[in-house]
Amino acid sequence: MLFLPWSVVTLLLVSSSWAETSRELSVSQLLDRANRDRTPDFDEPSLIEGDIAVKADRNADPCTSNGCLWQKYTDGKVYIPYYINNHYSSREISIITRGLESFSAVSCIVFRPYQSGDHEWLSIESRDGCYSFVGRQGGSQTVSLSRQGCLYHGTVQHELLHALGFNHEQTRSDRDSYIRVAWENIIDGMAYNFNKINTLNQGTPYDYGSVMQYERYAFSKNNYPTMIPIPNSNVAFGQATQMSQNDIIRLNRLYQCCPEQITS
Repeated sequence: MLFLPWSVVTLLLVSSSWAETSRELSVSQLLDRANRDRTPDFDEPSLIEGDIAVKADRNADPCTSNGCLWQKYTDGKVYIPYYINNHYSSREISIITRGLESFSAVSCIVFRPYQSGDHEWLSIESRDGCYSFVGRQGGSQTVSLSRQGCLYHGTVQHELLHALGFNHEQTRSDRDSYIRVAWENIIDGMAYNFNKINTLNQGTPYDYGSVMQYERYAFSKNNYPTMIPIPNSNVAFGQATQMSQNDIIRLNRLYQCCPEQITS
């Protein structure tokens, strides 16, 4: 029988318990935990809605207004180069890679490693928190997946969906038919995070189970809900741990993926 020192056993038990608890957290909760106390470096972008990077003016307009979609090739695939910076361990790289590869299994989006000569790519880095710009920006485009709190499958998918052109579910133009925002409970100065925009809904219904939907206490200043579903206030939302079927449908519609382009 193998005997381990008590200190090692304790560490293993704590690590196991922490990992199990982390797996039970939704993407929304993980993002809140990772980004709550950010102290960004001087060269990092401003964030709105918790994890959307903006250049300068707190602008979350839908990216289709400025040609944000990634290029589709003649074979019908959308190849997006990525470069994983050397901050990460092999285990952390495998989490990121699994998130990247999950898109080609359900869409015509194919993330591939950066090659010399690429003019635009995702630079995946461990910066301060989890964040991404919305849509293609050109050149090197940062997707921050901090080693402290962002390396989960659903979190990787969430930030990549931003990079592909998607905003948060609760900012949809039809949001008020499904979510009542409790403005009085929002942290002072943070109400702009709930502004509606002309989001890329692609004809899909409002999805409480979207990986892009924040949970009901997001940006709360008093532990009261900032979002209440209507007409049924008891509907669960913001609990996704990975892309929903509606997330996948709207991704395929946005990039006009055909079934044969997904399976081939």
